[in-house]
Amino acid sequence: MIRRLRESVISYDEKGVKEAALAAIEEGIDITEAIEKGLSEGIREVGEKFDKLEVFLTELMLAAEAMKAGMNILLPKIPKEKILKRRKVVIGTVKGDIHDIGKNIAAALLTASGFDVYDLGTDVPISKFVEEAEKNEADIIALSALMTSTISGQKDVISYLKESGKRENYIVMVGGGPTTNEWAEEIGADGYAETAKEGADTALRLLKAKRGK
Repeated sequence: MIRRLRESVISYDEKGVKEAALAAIEEGIDITEAIEKGLSEGIREVGEKFDKLEVFLTELMLAAEAMKAGMNILLPKIPKEKILKRRKVVIGTVKGDIHDIGKNIAAALLTASGFDVYDLGTDVPISKFVEEAEKNEADIIALSALMTSTISGQKDVISYLKESGKRENYIVMVGGGPTTNEWAEEIGADGYAETAKEGADTALRLLKAKRGK
């Protein structure tokens, strides 16, 4: 069944993933193993193909959706203490900005890197990032901005975190067309990525450093 989970993700078969996930539960298969060796391994393979330009963005997104469908079924069956150890990121495009292509690619590659991704969409209010990060016990808040007129929204979220005494609770990453490493340093972000692939790699590196593993 684990093999079926992996192959269903690779073939973008959301229905197949759901059926395999339900069957895994019914058969008493270890849920953590089903996720790590089934769903995660499948999306990792698709992510590697995307890096090699062997599949298109649309296919990567479909695989991510298939994986998410399986996660929605399997995660509730895992003891809470194990769920809390998973890598989690809240991502969205800041208030006033409705661009989502770059953000969507980043979300897909983060998923392929083993993160549970909570995508808030576009035009996200400052407080929403923090509320969702707290609600989902996220490790990382990823802020996307595609216009110079909205890039200040990234700074506003960090300021909000500082003012509410929650800045140290999260790794904050920024990205998008007008962002730069200098801008990230200026506003006090923990990380900056020029590309979605770089973003996923940076997220893993920063989280590993924070957890000391």
